[in-house]
Amino acid sequence: MSQGDERGYGGNEAGSRSEDAYSTLGGTRQTRTRLPGGDDGDGYGRRPTRNSRSLITVVGVVVLLIAAIAFANQSGGGASDGGKEKESAAAGAGPTAATGTKPVTGKNGTIASGFAHDEQGAQSAAANYAVALGSAEMFDKTKRDGILNAVIAPASVDKFRTTLDEAYSTDFFRNVGLNDDGTAPTGFAFVSRTTPIGTKVTKADADRATVEVWCSGLIGLAGEGSTKPVTDGWFTITMELQWVGGDWKAVTHSQKDGPAPVGGDNRASSAEEIAGAVDGFGGFTYAR
Repeated sequence: MSQGDERGYGGNEAGSRSEDAYSTLGGTRQTRTRLPGGDDGDGYGRRPTRNSRSLITVVGVVVLLIAAIAFANQSGGGASDGGKEKESAAAGAGPTAATGTKPVTGKNGTIASGFAHDEQGAQSAAANYAVALGSAEMFDKTKRDGILNAVIAPASVDKFRTTLDEAYSTDFFRNVGLNDDGTAPTGFAFVSRTTPIGTKVTKADADRATVEVWCSGLIGLAGEGSTKPVTDGWFTITMELQWVGGDWKAVTHSQKDGPAPVGGDNRASSAEEIAGAVDGFGGFTYAR
């Protein structure tokens, strides 16, 4: 899914000073305020000269800015911290703010595992599990059972398996354009992908957390002449997670429609383009 030029933040014609509302000090777009009164030729009300105190202040800000950028670009896991992950308190105010914490390294098949025992870890687990539970692999009984064993709490696996075996029925397969056994017809590629847009914790204690995952998704048959073309959708998944055996596992799972944005005016791609994208772009196995 460069905003500056597209949103009309460009400069003036050549030969005149840009009056762009933003400058790019230290790699950020900071607001430049036009001061009333005074005219030094550039329209910004600056004094023609700086005293030594102002110069020292500017130098100090630049030095701090350079130091901050250098710190942000340092790779984690240095000798000082023994490679330990940062505390979740570094997450900031946003519920899905980037933290700099290294992604989990454990894998349970193709599904990430080994999440942190905190709210951030619960959000990360829920996002990853939403991807897995919304994948095309869920339409294959053997692969579906493997996914359930990886993401569902052991005490809840049998209940999930029974419910989903009933849901992934012959009628459902036909409804999405698949063969009776859940395979795609010859010459077509079946698409079922879920992409998390954001997560939030609505309830949490030491060993349980309820997480909502706002998602977009694709489903359909890609190929020339498809009667079930790939379409998109927006939905929110709610998962109750439990800390079991050193990791977060899903105990309950529900889904509702939306929130959905206003549809854009993008040209719909041809069946050939969609099929090429399905083959050329792999799905995410790790989110956040």
